[in-house]
Amino acid sequence: MTDGMKRQTIIDALLTLLASEPLERVGLDDIAKAAGLSLADLRGEFSSVVAILAAHMKDIDQKVLSADASDMGEEPARERLFDVLMRRLDAHAGHKAAIRSLMRSTLCNPPLALVMNGLAARSMGWMMTAAGISAAGPKGALRAQALTLMYVRVLSVWSNDEDPGLARTMAALDRELARAERWSGFLDTMLAIPERLQAGRWRPRRRRDPNPDDDIVAA
Repeated sequence: MTDGMKRQTIIDALLTLLASEPLERVGLDDIAKAAGLSLADLRGEFSSVVAILAAHMKDIDQKVLSADASDMGEEPARERLFDVLMRRLDAHAGHKAAIRSLMRSTLCNPPLALVMNGLAARSMGWMMTAAGISAAGPKGALRAQALTLMYVRVLSVWSNDEDPGLARTMAALDRELARAERWSGFLDTMLAIPERLQAGRWRPRRRRDPNPDDDIVAA
């Protein structure tokens, strides 16, 4: 078995286990046994269960990024991102049970939630880039984080959507993207304030100094 085959076998083994067991009950020895490999083989490919999950997410990223999206070039950013995220959900097909299990585990395990958030935000940065939306700098990082939270909500709907046409999922994604679009505009405004202050283009309104003549008139 080649290294590439071992790697995929291990990822598939973990996803299969997650479909019936919570992550906290899945050990490295369980994964090795399910994959038909020794612990030494497993260690040669991955350092931890989280590393296996990270590899799976990277594979999903690559599947989405390798798709031809040239026909979306002239579409608005929101439509491009919709297309990219639907392609991502399609790439998840076949692993709904594993994803539901993982989402339940993150709800009761804050450290795991923090780690998974970091992995997901990195993936969302790639998804934004694929949609022609900048993921660079602090603004890009904030957008990627917001998109991560949005995507998790959509993923929750998708994982329970049995409609082959994914009508509920698409409606949820459309709503979340509309919300993200509004939030992005607000973010742009907020991030522009320090720049305006530094450039001297904006000043807070000052309280008007009292006019000495006012006292005279009042007297």
